[in-house]
Amino acid sequence: MFAGLKVLELASVLAGPSVGQFFAELGAEVIKIENLKTGGDVTRSWKISGEAEGDLSAYFCSCNWGKKSVALDLGSPQGREIVIKLAAHTDIVIASYKPGDAEKLGVGFEQLKTKNERLVYGQITGYGADNQRVGYDAVIQAEAGFMDLNGEINGEPLKMPVALIDILAGHQLKEALLLALILRDRTGEGSLVEVSLIQTAVASLANQATNWLVAKRPPTRKGSAHPNIAPYGDTFITKDGKRIILAIGNDRQFQQLCTILDLGEIMDSRDFRTNEGRVTHRQTLNEILLQSIGKRASQELLGLLHRHKIPGGLIQNVQEALELPEVKGAIIRSSTLTAVRNFIGTSSQWQSSVLLPPPEFGEHTEEILKQLYQT
Repeated sequence: MFAGLKVLELASVLAGPSVGQFFAELGAEVIKIENLKTGGDVTRSWKISGEAEGDLSAYFCSCNWGKKSVALDLGSPQGREIVIKLAAHTDIVIASYKPGDAEKLGVGFEQLKTKNERLVYGQITGYGADNQRVGYDAVIQAEAGFMDLNGEINGEPLKMPVALIDILAGHQLKEALLLALILRDRTGEGSLVEVSLIQTAVASLANQATNWLVAKRPPTRKGSAHPNIAPYGDTFITKDGKRIILAIGNDRQFQQLCTILDLGEIMDSRDFRTNEGRVTHRQTLNEILLQSIGKRASQELLGLLHRHKIPGGLIQNVQEALELPEVKGAIIRSSTLTAVRNFIGTSSQWQSSVLLPPPEFGEHTEEILKQLYQT
């Protein structure tokens, strides 16, 4: 899909690198510039207990497949010259510097476009181009309301177990860059696109934001329960000790659920026959469902739910999720490593590329510089 497209990645951690891997998965050549003085992308050192030695941490491997690593000192004239020369023949630059830092290094959009008018430059910041604060996912989750929403009703606010704001910001930047490429095809000119973590987070509050903006009801922690639908997100223990989740989205599905659970007596109850009633009387409803579900084995119940097209599933750990036959296409492998793709769309018109494994620090420096100074 993107064969022949050249991407220069001046980004680290997760948001920017996930965008770089997206383009690599679809055939682009992605060169990752890493800081020679610091040992490269900081996530190379973010290892869980027991990980093997080396600079390919599991975290780094989550978003750096398909790239070539070039180790440079951007603070030196030589390092700056190399990046400027690479950018002159690049379609997209992905950067995640604190506002003003790219310009200090001589690799800001206005500086690079003097050598390449068709350059598309994607910048991720924490709080926008006019705010010097460095953005960290955990802090953004706290400040944007996510932590206040996440947790049990009477429990402490919780950070989500993945850097979800970084991931969502990566998706926002992908969309912006693709739009910029379309614009370039029409006008012949490149452009600067910017995405901030804080705006990404607030935009991603979705219905929780409009629960306040429209209904003037401040969202509160509800565990996994949905504030607008019931029973949706509520979990129950089966006879064999498995935990399942229900996601009943309409009255018909609720009636089907009542039928398979032999709860016909509550199907037409004023308290439960509409979603509004079920949200209001959620606690009472859940007590009834808990008693009925607790009498059934998990596989028997799941079979009934799936057969009657009632949304529900088993709560699984990550290992179990990765072993599902339905997710086989999301897995990428090399001779020694396995990971999850950043992009999982499919089309009969194109296919994902065979990817290089994540690069060792500076692995391709000599190769890229040799090519650069031969042209």
